[in-house]
Amino acid sequence: MRINTISRRLFLKVGILGASGVAAYLLLRRWGINPPPRVDEAVRISVETVAAGLVVPWSMAFISGGEAVLTERVGRVSLLDVDTGRLTLLGELETAAVGEGGLLGVAVHPPGPRLYLYQTYRSEGRLLNRVVMYDSLELRDPLILVDGIPGAAVHDGGRVKIGPDARLYVSTGDAAQPWLAQSIASLAGKILRLRLDGRVPGDNPFPGSPVFSYGHRNVQGLAWRPGDNTLYATEHGPSGEMGLWAHDEINRITPGGNYGWPEVVGVGGRAGFIDPILESGDETWAPSGCSFYSGRNHDAWAGNLFFAALRGEHLHRVVLAEDGGSVVYHEMLFKGVYGRLRDVVEGPDGNLYILTSNRDGRGLPREGDDRVLRLSWSR
Repeated sequence: MRINTISRRLFLKVGILGASGVAAYLLLRRWGINPPPRVDEAVRISVETVAAGLVVPWSMAFISGGEAVLTERVGRVSLLDVDTGRLTLLGELETAAVGEGGLLGVAVHPPGPRLYLYQTYRSEGRLLNRVVMYDSLELRDPLILVDGIPGAAVHDGGRVKIGPDARLYVSTGDAAQPWLAQSIASLAGKILRLRLDGRVPGDNPFPGSPVFSYGHRNVQGLAWRPGDNTLYATEHGPSGEMGLWAHDEINRITPGGNYGWPEVVGVGGRAGFIDPILESGDETWAPSGCSFYSGRNHDAWAGNLFFAALRGEHLHRVVLAEDGGSVVYHEMLFKGVYGRLRDVVEGPDGNLYILTSNRDGRGLPREGDDRVLRLSWSR
């Protein structure tokens, strides 16, 4: 059964760049032109509402072909049947839902399935974050894997993903203390890498430390490129710190890499720091959750990176060069149509599922917000 509360059909012309197309693209870029990929087929995109009436949904992770675990920032964990739209409440966790904090990322892993959650809490008047694991959907007897992650009402991080190496990756924000991002001793402003039981892997870049990369302001999305399993991350740029604004980033993550914040913003070209492969310049996207698309239902977009944009209010599509080290083309989809977008994940059915975030205090809620949307293709 499909839920047709909203149904919008768009016709887009898309294509694939071959070797000659890449050469032409590079030539045109020399002349200051940013052309789209070669057009060679018409594609119909359908977007429909799967679930509505949510309160700031933050993350979703599939546990089967038709079911996904969904978090809402206020502390709710639910099971969503994407075929019927039915939501089953699994539990309400005590959470400090303050500003950008609350119950944020979720990852799942069999058996059980095990749930990994990123949660903001208060301790002695301070906001902190932790990663907890539950052995089943019953949400009993949580095991704390990481504790004491600096938290704040802004720059709170929160994405949790299990990588292709069967390791747990966690993004943390700088908690409005930019200098912490450059300190390996702090968990703030980092991407962390752990074993699934919370132990530090022996092959982490800093012995005995969960830190995988540093110099981050507020990483909101994590995704691995199919084929080479390289990690990419979306990151928010400054919003007034040091008089700087915008310059949101898409980064290709290197173990032990320093991504510059707060010493470098955007593409700085400074030795010792890794520049983003894409940045927003003077425009603010506020990129959030991201996912590589397998191409299962639309092979022309296989290997493309999609990310949800909050302030930018769009779904962003990024086409990477063959080596993954640069961007060939990127575009905004559904600009302003659905408001602020928080996360995007590919379902087992080959469709993309998108979470809106219009009730987070920074958007303009519409009737039925917030929603889970499904994007599908046909010809």
